[in-house]
Amino acid sequence: MAIRVLLVDDQPLLRTGFRMILEAEQDLAVVGEAGDGLQALEQVRALQPDVVLMDVRMPRMDGVEATRQITGPGRDGPAKVLVLTTFDLDEYVVEALRAGASGFLLKDAPANELVQAIRVVAAGEAMLAPSITRRLLDKYAGHLPSGDEPVPDALNTLTEREVEVLKLVARGLSNAEIAADLFVSETTVKTHVGHVLTKLGLRDRVQAAVYAYESGLVRPGAQ
Repeated sequence: MAIRVLLVDDQPLLRTGFRMILEAEQDLAVVGEAGDGLQALEQVRALQPDVVLMDVRMPRMDGVEATRQITGPGRDGPAKVLVLTTFDLDEYVVEALRAGASGFLLKDAPANELVQAIRVVAAGEAMLAPSITRRLLDKYAGHLPSGDEPVPDALNTLTEREVEVLKLVARGLSNAEIAADLFVSETTVKTHVGHVLTKLGLRDRVQAAVYAYESGLVRPGAQ
């Protein structure tokens, strides 16, 4: 079945361009468009897309709040959100990731990257290199807790090894790099990452990295 995509951007010309790119792919189907966050919420409820391609800076309701409502508790469907941004270090991106986005992509990314990003997000993976997540969080550390707050109770549900893996995910290491660092197989790392996501109620490794920073487990700028 084709991946159902909703385009959300306040610039009609950009939406038209994205539609032309995506409709050239047999496994992708653009099911609707929206010009702001409020329209996006209406369209998500009506069309039940698999992936929402979401701009962040829009009138009436921005992409961050729309993302929060689409992916948050009581959401109407399983839609994943892929955030589009003009700048690779946009402060809105941090907030969008915290709100539940599965990743972000630059608006000027090549067509093949846009297509691949949608496929990856639809499959339940995170379209964002952990190293980029860390760079974003480091740059906007002022938006995050100082680290002096009590450790969330949820962290106590993790084993010692799972905590190690979570820290390495937040540092920007891939599964292969984590496996080499801990002297275990990549399959074992994937299992640990899966346990971390399940225990903490997180959707993907992007949210896991954000959680590690927000909980104080990893400090911005730490190695």
